[in-house]
Amino acid sequence: MPGSFFDTNVLVYIASGDSAKADRAEEIIGNGGVISVQVLNELTNVARRKMRMAWPDTRSFLSVLRSLLTVQPITVETHEIGLALTERYDLSTYDAMIVASALQAGCDTLWSEDMQHGMEFGERLRIVNPFRIVS
Repeated sequence: MPGSFFDTNVLVYIASGDSAKADRAEEIIGNGGVISVQVLNELTNVARRKMRMAWPDTRSFLSVLRSLLTVQPITVETHEIGLALTERYDLSTYDAMIVASALQAGCDTLWSEDMQHGMEFGERLRIVNPFRIVS
């Protein structure tokens, strides 16, 4: 069952001051999808350090996302797949772990602002930048 996987950078916009990107992120998240525990950890770090959210607000934000999206666990198998992806595609280790989680979840779309738009992994998963302006 193909679906959407969300990179951390897309979800951060929900709580940002950028209303256009927040609206777009909410729109695609509204269709459901998957995130990983890594994404939750990265969101916690960004919310606390960069956005200076209080703990109650951070926990509430994470709770809402966990209620809307399926959370994919990180396993040793995820780690091994991620390492192989790092070697093959020259991805950062963190990006490769996101891709590995998306592949394990059976997703066909990985929404990410930071990774290369249009990049495909084994004809199973494609990276899409939800904020890309098509001219």
